[in-house]
Amino acid sequence: MSLIDKLSWRYATKKFDANKKIAADKLEQLLATVRLAPSSLGLHHYKVIVVENPEVREQLKAAAYGQTQITDASQLIVFAAETNIDEAYVNKYVDEIVKVRQIPHDSLEGYKGMMLGSVNGQTTEQKIAWAHKQAYIGLGVLVSAAAELDIDSCPMEGFNPAQFDEILGLKEKGLTTSVIVTIGYRSAEDATANFVKVRKPAEELFVNV
Repeated sequence: MSLIDKLSWRYATKKFDANKKIAADKLEQLLATVRLAPSSLGLHHYKVIVVENPEVREQLKAAAYGQTQITDASQLIVFAAETNIDEAYVNKYVDEIVKVRQIPHDSLEGYKGMMLGSVNGQTTEQKIAWAHKQAYIGLGVLVSAAAELDIDSCPMEGFNPAQFDEILGLKEKGLTTSVIVTIGYRSAEDATANFVKVRKPAEELFVNV
């Protein structure tokens, strides 16, 4: 099947089969796609938290208004924005480029300066908003990759971010919840799987200039 066919197949799964789990190798492959997701300046402004602990997921379910996907899905994925994007964060990224590409530090001085200018030119609130936007790019890649792997998913914004942060101890880690997605396999009882997909007509969505 083509990617368009896979995206036509996928939907925001409302009821997961709690007895079906994603195989470890498939989960690893899915998460690997997020590492390849684009991000502004390549800084990867977020972390991806894979929540499997049943007790933690029960707590998070309460912070997500009782939505059953949180506990029934194979895994709950939390995209959490970095809250401390500063000079040290940029320097760490530059060090990683040097190590991976095996190039001298001084060859990156111009790029490093440009990144620091962008980072230092924003308030803390602006940088966190920036990080949230990048997390959503990662979410889009994960949802598409899940469909390619015949894995169901449900991106979710219906939750209390502050409560998620508290339950997962994110503040101490310099993180804050951006968006979440549950992944697994649809239940045969999920009637919404048979709904015809509705999207804005192409002539209304796309604008040629």
